[in-house]
Amino acid sequence: MSDLSAATLARPVFLITHEFYPVRGGIATFTEEIARATADLGYDVEVWAQSASPAAEKTDWPFRLRRLPLKGTHDLWCQLRLARELIRHRRDLRHATVYLPEPGPMMTMMLLQFFHTFRPRRLVLTFHGSEILKFAGSPLRRWLAGRLIRRATRLSTLTNYTRHLLIERFPDAADKIFLTPGALRSDFAVVPPKPAAAKDKIVVLTVGRLHPRKGQLSTLQALQTLAPDVRARLEYWIVGGQSKANYEATLRTAATARPDLAVRFFGDIPDDELSDLYDRADIFAMTSINHRDSVEGFGLVYLEAAAHGLPVVAHDVGGVSEAVVDGVTGLLVPPDRPAQLAAAFEKLIHDASLRAKLGAAGREWAPRNCWKKSAQTLFSPAAADA
Repeated sequence: MSDLSAATLARPVFLITHEFYPVRGGIATFTEEIARATADLGYDVEVWAQSASPAAEKTDWPFRLRRLPLKGTHDLWCQLRLARELIRHRRDLRHATVYLPEPGPMMTMMLLQFFHTFRPRRLVLTFHGSEILKFAGSPLRRWLAGRLIRRATRLSTLTNYTRHLLIERFPDAADKIFLTPGALRSDFAVVPPKPAAAKDKIVVLTVGRLHPRKGQLSTLQALQTLAPDVRARLEYWIVGGQSKANYEATLRTAATARPDLAVRFFGDIPDDELSDLYDRADIFAMTSINHRDSVEGFGLVYLEAAAHGLPVVAHDVGGVSEAVVDGVTGLLVPPDRPAQLAAAFEKLIHDASLRAKLGAAGREWAPRNCWKKSAQTLFSPAAADA
């Protein structure tokens, strides 16, 4: 922190988001951790977030939190309500750094960028992947997003994959992009390896919202193709809520196709209970796929699974290869290759020493990134403010 001037630290940082606690997921985690790290660096941080039930609220944030009168959706009504709040506080924002870590508030800023009276001193944007395709897919949004990118002081992505995607769709972004990788949650408890306990079943665990892009169905179908004696040795645990349309019903119906493969649905459970499930599992699987305009830009959950010593099975899509090292912390399989996916599971199921080797490497790999370093990259004037 010594290389940051008092003037820089005194300049307020307004982090504006539609995805913040108690919302769960990769973007919500990224937003919260960047806010914490930025405050820890000594910046004056204020987070503006979607409304939340008072019963779910925390009071021990290391930054100021303003709850906005909006649900945090991407519909026009929500955008207009956020625009009203930004205009109302434009004098506070004009001389500050305004940070938009996800697409919801970016869409509002695309409209406000035409008003000269509302232009923050510094505008910082973070892109995760899917929003790039959505912005580029509409001529109007492409033009608005391109203009916003040109106005921004700094851009960031979590992975090189997303960086290349952003430059491909919006070439003007090339000279402004910095890498701000995700890391383990600040409250993540690193538990020492425990002696392997004898048990009857090998547990394959998936953690993620119930959405076709997360690939729970691909994992389930791959496990169902294994030989009957192998299926009898397995349990597939699915953790996650926020089901997309009838996807959970689809999964539950598919699970009945092979009754000899035990499948358990845990729903959306708290992080402290999730840690226990990680410790009881043997293999972590999240076989994400590209679904329409939705891509896997990174996947913080891969780091958490690796930190618990679990070997990972995943599809080699998007930025997953920057979270899972093929042959070192897990096994990556091309999407749409169900036989190869089943073979990857079978390999780990039959080889306990390989599971242990990949899991041990994952424990060393997972903590390599640092939230404070990413926050400093976002807001330090040393990189480029001219």
